[in-house]
Amino acid sequence: MRKLLIGLAGAVLASTLTFAYAQDKEVNIAVSIPAADHGWTGGVVYHAERAAKLLEAAHPGLKITIKTSPDGASQANALEDLTTQGIDALVTLPHNSDELTDPIRAVKEKGIFVTVVDRALSDPSIQDLYVAGNNPELGRVAGEYLKNTMKTGDVVVIRGLPIVIDEERQKGFDDAIAGSGIKVLDKQFGNWSRDDAFKIMQDYLTKFPKIDAVWCQDDDMAVGVLEAIDQAKRTDIKLVIGGAGMKDMIKRVADGDQLTPINVLYPPSMVATAMELTVANFYDQVPVRGKYILDATLVTKDNAKEFYFPDSPF
Repeated sequence: MRKLLIGLAGAVLASTLTFAYAQDKEVNIAVSIPAADHGWTGGVVYHAERAAKLLEAAHPGLKITIKTSPDGASQANALEDLTTQGIDALVTLPHNSDELTDPIRAVKEKGIFVTVVDRALSDPSIQDLYVAGNNPELGRVAGEYLKNTMKTGDVVVIRGLPIVIDEERQKGFDDAIAGSGIKVLDKQFGNWSRDDAFKIMQDYLTKFPKIDAVWCQDDDMAVGVLEAIDQAKRTDIKLVIGGAGMKDMIKRVADGDQLTPINVLYPPSMVATAMELTVANFYDQVPVRGKYILDATLVTKDNAKEFYFPDSPF
């Protein structure tokens, strides 16, 4: 019995030392993301900085360097600089897929673990891990809510930009309301811009004497829509549905605002998820390679507090 206890004690001590070594192991991770040029990317920067502090506190040997870039060319230069500093992993949200694929390929060719966030590369074989929101589901969840809540009604749509993300969201929405009593009066591109969405909504309000609901592909645009409705003093509009999880919109949902009772997540905090999974690859020895697609969660008054970050710029 005494030998068994000594053996168990030795095993526990070895396990403890191994754990301590794992935590102290030096790992350098670079995070390359766009500068905060609008609300959603501002949220990305906030959550990246927040996650870095928490992860470094949990792992004494971990160093995370965050670099923001205003455009694709600057980001390509930043990737080169970060690589020369000696890093073990890169977590990156590319400004755009085509321009950044080759610079990220150059990082990967140096044996560095690569995690790509949100905007997929032209050559996905470069990445070890891909973390993103679910664009088709963002549209589908919004469409399903409209269909199930209103049954029938006249809806106007404000799209984003004519790119793949927009097409995926729009198809999800269109498929969800197909065959229902929901009629789309018009669709226009708002360019993810609050000001552009405000102008488009003013035109809609002039053009259509009756509008039951508005769907925007982005919360920034929803803010512009709400301002246009308020200025026009229109009372016929029952619902304005946005998407992404902007704190102001989540607060409205939490407060039970009748015009904005729900939101659909496409959270900028996905960068934090990507960072946590990347760190787990080095410290927790768990398999993380592959794709991690977040749910397009329906945010209601009941769960809104879970997704409210008052200190975030978005």
